[in-house]
Amino acid sequence: MSRGKKYKENSENIDSLKEYKLLEAIELLKKMKLSAFDESIDIAVNLGVDPKHADQLVRGTVSLPNGSGKKVKVLVMSKDTEKVKSAQDAGADFSGFEEYVEKIKNGWTDFDVMVATPDMMPEVGKLGKVLGPRGLMPNPKSGTVTNDIEKAVNEIKAGKVEYRVEKNGIIHVSVGKLSFESNKIEENILACMTAILKAKPTSVKGIYFKKFTLSSTMSPSFKIDKSVFTS
Repeated sequence: MSRGKKYKENSENIDSLKEYKLLEAIELLKKMKLSAFDESIDIAVNLGVDPKHADQLVRGTVSLPNGSGKKVKVLVMSKDTEKVKSAQDAGADFSGFEEYVEKIKNGWTDFDVMVATPDMMPEVGKLGKVLGPRGLMPNPKSGTVTNDIEKAVNEIKAGKVEYRVEKNGIIHVSVGKLSFESNKIEENILACMTAILKAKPTSVKGIYFKKFTLSSTMSPSFKIDKSVFTS
């Protein structure tokens, strides 16, 4: 893949063999020649799990202490008029039932997270072909299948993010914006890593935490010294 001039220049300033201390990597990242827009900060965590086995499918949620910096569009699916109103009061971007079922059937996915009441799941399940491939299907483990709509919407808007291991054993999570202060980015990453490490499946007998890298939307990645998380 062809890389731009800035990317190549920045790559030359990174020691590809070095495992950087987390705060050092964050501060170096902020000094790079990057894009005009406020890039997202992303972590990639390589785990020693086999997601083909259900008992090794690492997933969960974590509330980032300093938020994600992203405007998250939330759709609440409920037939209950009181819960629809509760969703609207909590700041949901969309809430309702029938009109959104039809829109999604026709391919509409202009939202980032769907929250659904438990009684809605038979109907939501029928939308799996559209929602599933985009990672938009609500799930009790991520707190997006619940009767406490207000709490769910508030947490998502405040910076609650979901992590889930991909088929190659890697978790990707966006943990803030480049404009955040370095210590706030660090706090978000530490919160996320703590959650991922606590989620280690009991069936994993070998090395669980293999590798950890940090990057922004348009930057090369830094290898991070993982000893701070395993000591």
